[in-house]
Amino acid sequence: MTDRNHADLRQGIVDTCREMNRNGLNQGTSGNLSHRIPNGMLITPTSLPYDRMGSGDIVAMDFAANYESNHRPSSEWRFHRDILLARDDVNVVLHTHSTFSTILAVHERSIPCFHYMVAVAGGNDVRCSPYACFGTQALSDYAVKALEGRNACLLGHHGLIVTAQTFEKALWLAVEVETLAKMYVHALAIGEPPRLSETEMAQVHEQMKRMSYGQAPDLDDVCDVPRALAGPKREAD
Repeated sequence: MTDRNHADLRQGIVDTCREMNRNGLNQGTSGNLSHRIPNGMLITPTSLPYDRMGSGDIVAMDFAANYESNHRPSSEWRFHRDILLARDDVNVVLHTHSTFSTILAVHERSIPCFHYMVAVAGGNDVRCSPYACFGTQALSDYAVKALEGRNACLLGHHGLIVTAQTFEKALWLAVEVETLAKMYVHALAIGEPPRLSETEMAQVHEQMKRMSYGQAPDLDDVCDVPRALAGPKREAD
């Protein structure tokens, strides 16, 4: 079985879940969150409101689906486990029913490269998986496939998944994808927006690598920004 300790990670799950509610990414008990530990994961319990959830309520679960807790794990534990098993670059799996991502998901629409920031999810689109009932192995299989080469995906008629190495990056990416979904939904009111080309998106990906996008980028020599406009180089806090 997994170790029941990891106090910092347990509290990190609680804090991140409450932040999901505060910033409007989640409502009620619909979302869930996990973090990798040796031989398994910590995951939110099922049907427990975040404002009542404490670090002791977080469920420790091994990859064979044995768990230690006074609570049952989230009903979505399968895709959390399978994503962590499939992706050794991922520590955190965050799932939410954020409004605009879910609007697109219920129409089975991916988010295309209508805006360059789509690249933050790892590719030239944010895929939408086919529908499968919540908590099933079929849904997990669809999620793993939709995340191939990506750090985020939509689940058909369901919601959003993002993956990251840390809680902070997962929360940041969830906000970015939800913002993209909101922009895309509003853009569709005018008509289907044009796409950026593969060449244009390749340039975006390269630029983001240079800037370590999502980590307080250094503007020196990026996009030919004059030093006077970029400001003085700052030391990390």
